[in-house]
Amino acid sequence: MSIKEKLITLSEASGVSGYENEVSEIIKKYFSEFTDEIYEDIMGNVIALKKGNGSGKKIMLMAHMDEIGLMLSNIDKDGRLRFSTLGGFDPRTLIYQDVIIHSKNKKIDGIIVPEKPTKSDGKAVMIPDLRIDTGYKKDEIEKIVEIGDIITIDRKVVELQNNYLSGKTFDDRACLGSLLIAGEELKKFNHDLDVYFVASVEEEVGTRGAATGAYGINPDMAIAIDVTFGRTLELAEEESVEMDKGVGFTLGGNIHHGMRKFLMKTAEEYSLPYQIEITPGPTGTDARSIQITRQGIPTILMSVPLRYMHTSTETISEKDVISTGKLIARFIAEIDDERLEELLCY
Repeated sequence: MSIKEKLITLSEASGVSGYENEVSEIIKKYFSEFTDEIYEDIMGNVIALKKGNGSGKKIMLMAHMDEIGLMLSNIDKDGRLRFSTLGGFDPRTLIYQDVIIHSKNKKIDGIIVPEKPTKSDGKAVMIPDLRIDTGYKKDEIEKIVEIGDIITIDRKVVELQNNYLSGKTFDDRACLGSLLIAGEELKKFNHDLDVYFVASVEEEVGTRGAATGAYGINPDMAIAIDVTFGRTLELAEEESVEMDKGVGFTLGGNIHHGMRKFLMKTAEEYSLPYQIEITPGPTGTDARSIQITRQGIPTILMSVPLRYMHTSTETISEKDVISTGKLIARFIAEIDDERLEELLCY
C-alpha cells in the first residue's frame, strides 16, 4: 500500500477529539508494519515501540490523530438538528456541507443548511444560525439519534496536480503519514534509540493526549509533528511556509535549541529541504504539553505545510510528507549515547 493510499484512508476516517476509535484502529494496523510492540493507553493514545540497540534511551515522535468535528445539541420541531463544534471551525466553511451523524446504531447522512434563507445583509454566519437536515421528521429522528452524537464532515480526498491531496483532517493525519515514512526508513538503519511512535488524542481540544502520553513514556527527547500554514496569496511570508519546500522548523521558547540545530545540520547533510518559522510563545501544538511534562522534556516541533487549515479542503503536498519522514529517520539514526548527551545541552 503506497503512502498516498494510506494518507487517503487516514483522511477519510472518522476521529473527532475524544472519539478517535475508528482512525485509531487504522493507525494500529499501519504502525504494526515496522514496530515491535503496540498498545493503547488509558486516554486512547496509540503508542508503538520500535526497539533500538539496547541503550535504553528513548525518543518519542508524536502526531495527533483527532480531527475537529461537531456534536448534536438539540432537535428542532421540524426535525432539523442543531449542533455545537469540537475544535475551531469557521462557520462560513460549513454551509451546505455533507455530514455524517454517528448515532449508536448507524450512520446517518445529512446536509448543513442555514436556519433561515440566506440574505446579502453583510452579517456573519454563526454556528447557531446553522442546522442539519437529514430528511427525517422530528418523531422519526428522535428514535435514531441522541443529544451528544458526534458529527463529521463527509468528504472524500481529491487528488490534485503535482501530487497534492485535498480533503478533511490532513491536520494532522498528514503528519501521521510522515511517521509512517519515518518508520519504514528506520528499517534501513541500525539505530541506538528506542523509538516511540505516538498517535495522540484530543489535541484539538487542549493537547490532552500529549500531556498524558509524554508522562507515561517519559522520553529523553521528543519531536512533535504538526501542520502549519502553507503559503497562499493572502498570507504574509512571516505567517506561513511554502509548499513543496520541505518541513518547517520552529524557532522559539517552546523549542529545544540543541535538538533543533542538530536536526537542521542533518537536513543539510542529506540534502533534505527545510524552512524556518518563528513562534516566540507557546506553539499551540502537542509540543507545548510535551515540553512541560514531568521535569521537562527536550522537545522540538516539525511542521508540514498545509493550505486551508480547519476546512474540508485541507491541502498537502505528498512530497513534503515524505521528505519530513525521511529527515526524522536520518536524525534518529545519527544519535548515539555520546551525541545524545551533547545535543541535549543548551
